[in-house]
Amino acid sequence: MLRRIAFALLLPLLAAVPAWASDSTRIGTVDTTFRLLGRNDRVVVDRYDDPRVDGVSCYVSRAETGGVSGSLGLATDPNRFSIACRATGPVALRGKIPDNEVVFGEKMSAFFKEVRVTRMFDTEKRVLVYLVWSTLSVGTNGSAFNSVTAVPLDR
Repeated sequence: MLRRIAFALLLPLLAAVPAWASDSTRIGTVDTTFRLLGRNDRVVVDRYDDPRVDGVSCYVSRAETGGVSGSLGLATDPNRFSIACRATGPVALRGKIPDNEVVFGEKMSAFFKEVRVTRMFDTEKRVLVYLVWSTLSVGTNGSAFNSVTAVPLDR
């Protein structure tokens, strides 16, 4: 009975994982802490290309927990990340974009935690603002850790 309830609660969350969750390219990793068993703790850098804005790529660095639990995908990674978005070609909007939209995301634990990138549009200055942040993890108070970057539309 308890399993059915847990499954019923988790199913909508698993089904709600957006298509962009896996649209990243791993640029590289740096080991930070040696672990005797399992992989080392590390910092990873991934690239995400904005799906609605041609010519904009975001580079997100984040900490990953190693050890046995991290190697098995069971560890909750710390809320430590940074973002830098740049024009990597001619910048062009694909139609009208919303003023505020989650454009990238990646799971940081086996259950609920996810790092997300939200794109905001500063219409007055014609600047795309990208904010990286994380969703709450079960049993914690969440985190205010975040990072922001901006890409101007007109040069």
